[in-house]
Amino acid sequence: MDSTDEVALKRAELERCGPGHDGQDVALTDLAAALRNRFQTEGKTDDVDEAITLYRGALELRPSGHPNRSSSLRELAVCLLHRHNSQGVVDDLEDAVTLGRAALALCPSGHPNRGASLDTLASSLWTRFTKHSAIADLEEAVKFGRAALELCPPGRGVSLNNLAAALWKRFGQLAAVCDLDEALDLHRAALDLCPPGHPGRSWSLHGLALCYSSRYDNQGVVADLEEAIKFSRATLELRPPGHPSCNVSLNDLASCLWKRFKQLAAVSDLDEALELHHTALDLCPPGHPGRSWSLHGLALCYSSRYDSQGVVADVEEAIKFGRATLELRPPGHPARNVSLNDLASYLWKRFKQQAAVCDLDEALELCRAALDLCPPGHPGRSLSFLWLAFYCSSRYDNQGAVADLEEAVKFGRAALELHPSGYPHRDLSLNNLAADLWKRFEKLAMAYDLDEAFELHHAALDLRPPGHPDRSWSLNGLALCYSSRYNNQGVVADLEEVVKFGRATLELRPPGHPLRGLSLNNLAADLKKRFQKLAMVCDLDEAFELHHAALDLHPPGHPDRSWSLNGLALCYSSRYDNQGVIADLEEAATFGHAAVELCPVGHPNRAMYLYNLSCTLWGTF
Repeated sequence: MDSTDEVALKRAELERCGPGHDGQDVALTDLAAALRNRFQTEGKTDDVDEAITLYRGALELRPSGHPNRSSSLRELAVCLLHRHNSQGVVDDLEDAVTLGRAALALCPSGHPNRGASLDTLASSLWTRFTKHSAIADLEEAVKFGRAALELCPPGRGVSLNNLAAALWKRFGQLAAVCDLDEALDLHRAALDLCPPGHPGRSWSLHGLALCYSSRYDNQGVVADLEEAIKFSRATLELRPPGHPSCNVSLNDLASCLWKRFKQLAAVSDLDEALELHHTALDLCPPGHPGRSWSLHGLALCYSSRYDSQGVVADVEEAIKFGRATLELRPPGHPARNVSLNDLASYLWKRFKQQAAVCDLDEALELCRAALDLCPPGHPGRSLSFLWLAFYCSSRYDNQGAVADLEEAVKFGRAALELHPSGYPHRDLSLNNLAADLWKRFEKLAMAYDLDEAFELHHAALDLRPPGHPDRSWSLNGLALCYSSRYNNQGVVADLEEVVKFGRATLELRPPGHPLRGLSLNNLAADLKKRFQKLAMVCDLDEAFELHHAALDLHPPGHPDRSWSLNGLALCYSSRYDNQGVIADLEEAATFGHAAVELCPVGHPNRAMYLYNLSCTLWGTF
């Protein structure tokens, strides 16, 4: 029967059961159930509001001792949970938990409604955990979910999905892979019970998509990401416009496509992700509880497009949407620390483009605020340490204050301590701390810093086997360390290692990779260095070729263009020194002037470029 016809039928039945009628409580419950079902398919808020009113009326007619009171408590809790999920009313969630506990108290062991009451209470506690991050709620959700599953008959798809969702969320907190594996098994079992056309099929598909996406985040296997996209598309097909969870599915699919873009650099994935997030935002007007997630997704996508294409307007959009997200996540919101860190990263990117120190200072301020929201034991604490180390390191690069570098090392060590062996992000902590120790060696020439940097980079590389998306960073870090040791000790074997790791890095950054230009410049510089040592002209010729290729990737306005110009100036200068052709010296001066012009007063590279240019001009004199 059509849902509207069902509502009309149940409304007529209620009209025949006026006040005082023996069956009024049943009629109220039946109409409420019909309205709730219609809300679940059509998303009309008036339906869920009326259903709650009717359920409350039925509960009043079923006082303590009534045989159906537990059912009324549970059904009202379910309806309040639906309204909370749709409209974000905090009181509804608290009431759902209270009513769920009351319903369970009336269903001792052996009661026919005990399984359903356990399931409802588990769902309410899981939802409250997502809002307030109280681990006790999550542990209770898992406990009650398991108990509900044991009592459920063969058609137990809802209980399977609910327990799986709680285990997936616990994996996000504690990183126990066994929780994620069990969640996948439970969602698959639920999907087997929900063939095409089953009303609960989309929830199983949705859960599988989330679990595969999380396993990709944890293990980096692209096949898991492909599965996540497949199940996300299947979910969205079952949640067309008008479905109350359509915006959630749009955002989930967009998130998976964004991840695939980060892995495979297919621009079509990023374009589709942006389109899906914009569509989701249109479904979440101001006041909608899901609006912040659409804004968050848009900020991430614009930031990634800026990384890929270097268009300043995209980083401005990222900052705009990042600020809008943060406004919707005030103090007390469980995701506020994430939004603080995200906005900080967008401001840092603008700092790298425009060199406005105020952006870097604000990024540090935001990151410190995020750390304050992550006390010891909080799963986000290590990420805040990582970002703080990164921004302190960036400020050192910009201003040269050793105190910033010392802070970077301190925060880097703190992050690594929270990422022990087996932790999914340990490789990142190893790599970042190694990079800062290398910088400190470059500044203070303490050999033990370079030795430790080598050790950490090699450890990170071991955690990034061929195919790992971040392997190139470890290879690049090792190239830098070997280069520094060569500069310090002059051992040619180190120089050969520099070139080897530089080539390996470049191979992993093919055309289209956002860091290809950087790797081209680095390898070119290393080859020029080997030319100066061994005088093999082929090295200098290749360095020219690589710097020109990098310059093609750094058009006017690109923040790294000056590096390519300076590199070419140095190559022309070296060829002049080797062959004595005046035209090369003139080219060196031309490219040197161009590099300096892109570095105004205050730019961290201006002094170095001016020095290089002065040496070239002295040669012309």
